[in-house]
This record gives sequence, C-alpha cells and structure tokens, in this order.
Amino acid sequence: MDIPSIIGKKIMVFDLDGTITPSKSPMDAEMAELFTKILDRMSIAVITGGGFERFEAQFQALHCTPEQRSRLYFFPTTGTRFYRSNDGKWVQVYADEMTAEERQKIKDAFDQAYKDIDYHDPETVYGEVVEDRGTQVTFSACGQEAPLDVKEAFKAAHNSRRLALADAVRKLLPDFEVKVPGVTSIDVTRKGIDKGYGIEKIEEHLGIPVSAMVFVGDALYEGGNDHPVIRTGVETVSVKDPEETKVVLKQWIADLDG
Repeated sequence: MDIPSIIGKKIMVFDLDGTITPSKSPMDAEMAELFTKILDRMSIAVITGGGFERFEAQFQALHCTPEQRSRLYFFPTTGTRFYRSNDGKWVQVYADEMTAEERQKIKDAFDQAYKDIDYHDPETVYGEVVEDRGTQVTFSACGQEAPLDVKEAFKAAHNSRRLALADAVRKLLPDFEVKVPGVTSIDVTRKGIDKGYGIEKIEEHLGIPVSAMVFVGDALYEGGNDHPVIRTGVETVSVKDPEETKVVLKQWIADLDG
C-alpha cells in the first residue's frame, strides 16, 4: 500500500463504512484514539451515503474536546447534508432535499423493479428496506438495522440479485443516480450527486482547495462508490478495511510529529 506524505495537506477526508468502521458498526477504541490524535493536528471530514443518525451511532467511541470537535466535519447522504460543531452541538449547515414527488417516484420505481425481476425481500428483515432519507432514498436488502453478519451472508449468496435490482431501478430512473455501495445497499439520488460532489462541497464550504485534501476509501476502484472523487483531482489512498486505515493514520501521525 502506497501511503503519501500528509505534509502540506489541510484536511483528511474519509469514507465511513468499510474504511473507518465495518458496515454500520461502531468505531473501535483504537480508531477513536487515532482520530483524536489527528484532530489535535488537522481537520477531518467524513462523506458517506448514510444519514447523520448513523454517524452519531458509529462515532460514540470518539470523545473530543471542543477544539478537536471544531475540526471534525460530517457530510452524510453523499454530501447532500453538512454538519459541523457549534458550541458543542452538531448543527446542520445545509441540506439539498429532494422534493416529495422525486422521493415518491424513486419508491414507486423500486416497487416496479421488484415486479420486473421477480425480486422478493428475505423472509426476515430488520427495519425499513427502502428508507426515505430526504436527500436520497436507500434500499438495504435485509433492512436498515440488519446485523453485519446477516448482511454479509446475504451479499455472499445473493449479491447478483442486488445488482439486478439496481439495474432494473436504473432503467426506470434515467434522470437519477443509482449507486450500489456498502454490503447490501442501493442509493438513489439526484443526478450528479456522488462523493465527487461531496469533495466539491468541502471545498465550497470550508474554503480548502482540493490540492490540500487527501481522500481515504475502500471503494476507489472503477464502479466503486468512492471512485467519483477521482474526477476532482483529489489525492487518494485506497484501503481494504479499517485495519489498513489505521496503518495509514499511524504513518500520518508520525509524519505530522516530524
């Protein structure tokens, strides 16, 4: 794994699931410690397809001082929302909401796609399967609250069905983005909404040029949901899991400590 120097950068940008934590799972103590060390030195932004509530659940192990928290920025639902700390509270800076009509059109497309390919939900699901997140609509094959082992078992046995469902939805929604991130998800957003859009929003709202950023993700390959950041010109580091991310962070902390 090639780890570039962090010297000269102003912000580290991360994917969440598969990069900082396993899918929809809490941050572990070692990752939290590494994050706090980075936040003593420079800023961190996180872009993910999940909603803000997911951040709160997954970042419970991260205990920041007010100063550290002021350098942590969240861009959930693929950058269509932005949260930053203000007087110790997370404040939403913007939200690019889809209209109710757009969101209903997406839900109707899933209903039709189920019929078109004869798709059926698993016998047991955990929470909503098609969730309206306001700025995007997300399908989770086993339900939004499914345990990781259940999701991984589904992917191993039925991922081709998820891909077929995404293709069927894509045909019905040519004016929307249909992406297949994570373990069991399908995200649908307005056209042009992807993690490259998230990088552009970081530049716009934080005033940090792309040349002063570095992005870390586990799906930077062609077709991966992190791949769109490449079009922005941001420097990237590809990792396979949170353990590799820890290796990157340790090297960057050493770089910053000189």
